[in-house]
Amino acid sequence: MSNNNAPFGLKPLNLNGTAWSGQGKLIYIPSSQGAIFIGDPLIPLGTTDAFGVPAWGIATAGATHIWGGSFLGVANGPAGSGSTLLQSSPVYHAASVAGYGFVCDDPDVLYTVMEDSVGGNIAITSGGYVSANLTAGGGGSTVTGMSSWMLDSSTVGADATYQVKVLGLTRGPDNAIGNYARWNVFNNLPILAPNVAGI
Repeated sequence: MSNNNAPFGLKPLNLNGTAWSGQGKLIYIPSSQGAIFIGDPLIPLGTTDAFGVPAWGIATAGATHIWGGSFLGVANGPAGSGSTLLQSSPVYHAASVAGYGFVCDDPDVLYTVMEDSVGGNIAITSGGYVSANLTAGGGGSTVTGMSSWMLDSSTVGADATYQVKVLGLTRGPDNAIGNYARWNVFNNLPILAPNVAGI
């Protein structure tokens, strides 16, 4: 069976063994940001809106780049309608529009993410308790709202500066070791870690 090549970014699974509640933290996304899709890794920008809601934006892929959590969805109205906490449309945050959304920023959350399989897929002998980086993938789907971020399979190794810790294969009948496999990962460089400086 071959795995489906359908990236979705970083999808929260559980809180280190216990069920994830599905809750996220309200964030402000300034108009300086590009499009942000569900599952994109985000980072605090060090500012707030006029009401004190922290501003967040898209993270940077690669070693040493801290990230805060994955984007869960928008809380503002249609693109161009202004910053309101209303039912969302579209399902992603459109570029150059100020708005609100939700982020899963708990450093104990386990995520599932698809590998890009560039340079070969992650081997069964190197897919457990190793580190790897993320790769941006070039945007996301404006139809589904899903991220195109993936696990950079060519970076798997023992490196404390890498962005995620790979804990093993995500279990399911539609997932197997090979190209575009989905892996369980923890944030290896969380912004909420005790030893990480503020933005």
